[in-house]
Amino acid sequence: MLDRKQSRRQFFGSTAGATAAVASVLADPPRAAAQSAGVKTGDLPDLTIKEVKVYVADISSFRHLNSGETGEILSVVTNSGHEGNYTIGNRSLTPNWLEWAKPALLGKNIIDLLPTITATTGTKETFGFSGGRTGGRPPGPPAGGARAMGTPGAISPVNRGGTWPNYYTAAAEICLWDILGKAVNRPIYKILGGTKDKVAAYASSQHLPNVEDYVADALAAKEQGYKGYKIHPGVGQHRTGPPIPAYIGHIEEIRNIRKAVGDDFVLAHDPVQRYNLFEALKVGRVLDELNYLWFEDPIPSTDIDGLVELNRCLDLPLHVGEFLYSISDFAEYIRRGALDVARLIADNVGGIGGSMRVGMLADAFNLECTPHNWGNPTDLAVHFHLELALPNAYWFEMPHPVTAADRPYQPKFRIDPGGYVLAPAEPGLGYPIDRDALDKLMKRIDR
Repeated sequence: MLDRKQSRRQFFGSTAGATAAVASVLADPPRAAAQSAGVKTGDLPDLTIKEVKVYVADISSFRHLNSGETGEILSVVTNSGHEGNYTIGNRSLTPNWLEWAKPALLGKNIIDLLPTITATTGTKETFGFSGGRTGGRPPGPPAGGARAMGTPGAISPVNRGGTWPNYYTAAAEICLWDILGKAVNRPIYKILGGTKDKVAAYASSQHLPNVEDYVADALAAKEQGYKGYKIHPGVGQHRTGPPIPAYIGHIEEIRNIRKAVGDDFVLAHDPVQRYNLFEALKVGRVLDELNYLWFEDPIPSTDIDGLVELNRCLDLPLHVGEFLYSISDFAEYIRRGALDVARLIADNVGGIGGSMRVGMLADAFNLECTPHNWGNPTDLAVHFHLELALPNAYWFEMPHPVTAADRPYQPKFRIDPGGYVLAPAEPGLGYPIDRDALDKLMKRIDR
């Protein structure tokens, strides 16, 4: 049996030169895009930004996997007519994005602007792109504040410093990558050097109400063809009977699911930081006993000493990083041995450029990187391109049931009969907005 502490990177071959290749792309994304399409940078269309606006859709009838989702879809349009889009409110409120974007983006050419952003995206220093505001953060409440994600155990950012997290710039950066891909008729992951054409998917559960709800949910995921199932535990209580400690109920869920799906089905557990160290050790030892593949965000990310101790005591890998907010934070957690697999959210680390740098940092230490897939189709698309591009990413996290992520104005994410999500063929983010369908939900367009 493989030592689950060993990164599977050791069994998938070396990626020598990958870091240098990614660094070259991030140093000059337009040049990389032009080379990917077999043209010169000077032959690219006029990518000067002429308009920024926000489509505001009524999404009240749809499930919000991220509680901050507002129905706002950003639009950045160039003189060539190419439009880049991204949704805001996925992690934290981003008020008055237009007020930030007009001085930051209008009149600037993406050929010059995007390399400026990716040069320091996700770093803690105060230098670099600031959208016309020297140092500091854009107006509005601090991005990524306490319990910003609306999930159990969400906490304030670890070691917040400099200009990150900055959801204003991160959202803009993603829009610019979307435009760049459309300008050269290439999906973003191919510009980033990705060669995969599919990624294996596991079903990622909701936080279900009762202990008894999980077996049927896991069996349904297995029947649908997923490669694995991840538990997001709820309150850990039975439908009837006296209250019990939540972690005791979670242990019962863990045992019941393994018994139901069999010994060979991939399982993982993600309590979203809700345990203390004692509870995490109790739960983690059961996960080890039942051959779960990983333990994700078991305790608050701020407790780096606790993560180090937990990692020392358990066999299965710890996935940590959703609540880290700069590349230097990941470096410290890797150095200390507080994680085995780097988990990231693109919005938190500066968008696509920052995420690729985190992924390659992990790769330099022979560690896997697992981008976070949880949200609407645009949010899933961003992280899917990272999974397709990174040499050390192997999983697509599919919200379960998958219909929870659907929006009528974008293509649906689904697995193929083999349990894989196929790479998009469309350019840019690859999941174009159906304007006719969006118009039916439109409340207004802010300009």
